[in-house]
Amino acid sequence: MLLRSKNHASRSLMGILCLCGVGMTVAHSAAAQTGKLPLQDLSAFREPGQSWSITSDASAKLDNPHVLDPVAGTGVLFNMPDKKHPGKDLFSSAEFGDADIELDYMMAPGSNSGIYLQGRYEIQLLDSWGTKAPKAGDNGGIYERWDDSRPNGLQGYDGHAPRVNASKAPGTWQHIKISFIAPRFDAAGKKIANARMLLVELNGVTIQENVELMGPTRGAIGGGDEKATGPLRLQGDHGAVAFRNIVINKPDVSRPVNERDRGVDPILVDAPVNTLLRSFMDVKDNYRIVHAISVGSPEKVHYTYDLDKGMIAQVWRGEFLDATPMWHERGNGCSRPRGAVQFLGKSYFTLSKLASPQAAWLTDTTGSGFRPKGYVLDDNDLPTFRYQVYGTSVSDVVRVVAEGRGIHRELSVAAPVEGLYAKLAEGAAIDNPSKDLYVIDGKSYYLQLEDAGGEKPVIRDGAGVKELIIPVRSKLSYSILF
Repeated sequence: MLLRSKNHASRSLMGILCLCGVGMTVAHSAAAQTGKLPLQDLSAFREPGQSWSITSDASAKLDNPHVLDPVAGTGVLFNMPDKKHPGKDLFSSAEFGDADIELDYMMAPGSNSGIYLQGRYEIQLLDSWGTKAPKAGDNGGIYERWDDSRPNGLQGYDGHAPRVNASKAPGTWQHIKISFIAPRFDAAGKKIANARMLLVELNGVTIQENVELMGPTRGAIGGGDEKATGPLRLQGDHGAVAFRNIVINKPDVSRPVNERDRGVDPILVDAPVNTLLRSFMDVKDNYRIVHAISVGSPEKVHYTYDLDKGMIAQVWRGEFLDATPMWHERGNGCSRPRGAVQFLGKSYFTLSKLASPQAAWLTDTTGSGFRPKGYVLDDNDLPTFRYQVYGTSVSDVVRVVAEGRGIHRELSVAAPVEGLYAKLAEGAAIDNPSKDLYVIDGKSYYLQLEDAGGEKPVIRDGAGVKELIIPVRSKLSYSILF
């Protein structure tokens, strides 16, 4: 289904920033320092509670709710509240007004936390993995304001849900960017302009844009008052969470406009039903897949398949495709995902014949007899991809996992040759925290092995990366969870 839309909303970033004019209080605390927050210890925070510590990493088990496990070292701000270590919110020693904040965070399964700008305006952090219709209380939402004097069920109001659920699985590192403008006050201390969330991006997806904050959200410090500056506050009493790479800077007034601001009418492709679109696709390291097919689902979990290599090149959660680069004016043949993209590695062949488990992976089709055979659709318009390699026929079935938590893949090989292997994943690091579960590329996503015909995977060194490979007999199935 093709949908054309145009954003007619009036946005004037420069107009907002002009509020910094003469006669207004736009104070920044002298103690505030911009840049990366040091996490060798807790000295950047005031009176940290017992649940907070410094580690080098964190990890989670998908079947163990509300628990993160620490890894000794420095560089990660780690919060694990329990009966012996009661949770408590963490406040930065420095105070900030306008701020661009960028950080990574990890949620435990089922966990809840939040980032409060100035200690007063909360961006919710929550394990919202698989949520189809996110609300203000979901991951990336601007939490509600609260008034106990309002009727039951209406005490919460003025919350802002994220545009789309761009959340990743618990136990993976997620990335958020927040651009915040503080409220403005005149010389007498009277508020003359509300605070704003100029932009919130979660895992590369814009989820909030130019949201005016009429007042503090629920649980704000200071009894609901507003000021020109305040501390960065990280919620620590609701669940296990970890933070790293916390960078705080003053907003960049020269940020570039996007295509909508230039007057381009975006050409957006939605997937209210199972939807396929052929195009070029630029993926990891600017590699262009020239025979790509992207498959969209109403569950809002999508993927791109490289027909020339029998590879799933990327998966994403959110909306389907932006075809503006392909169809606007003369176009360049490319479409691009409209969601939180997880690249699955440099473009590689899924199957390769190896003389030993350490032999080099196939880099071209020489000697392999690789022949793409397209795909066939089932009754639900879902494709089964087919190709030939090493004299045998391969079918590749990819389907969305229940609750939209990832994709399931099943490879069937008619008559596998001796020494045939499949590359399941590659990345900077590959860990095996439990039987048949692998954490890929520095905790970017999970791979759950389901049916390997009794074969065991091998984690090995590849060309500058770790690779997860496995011998292939006749059938192989696994899920990519992200």
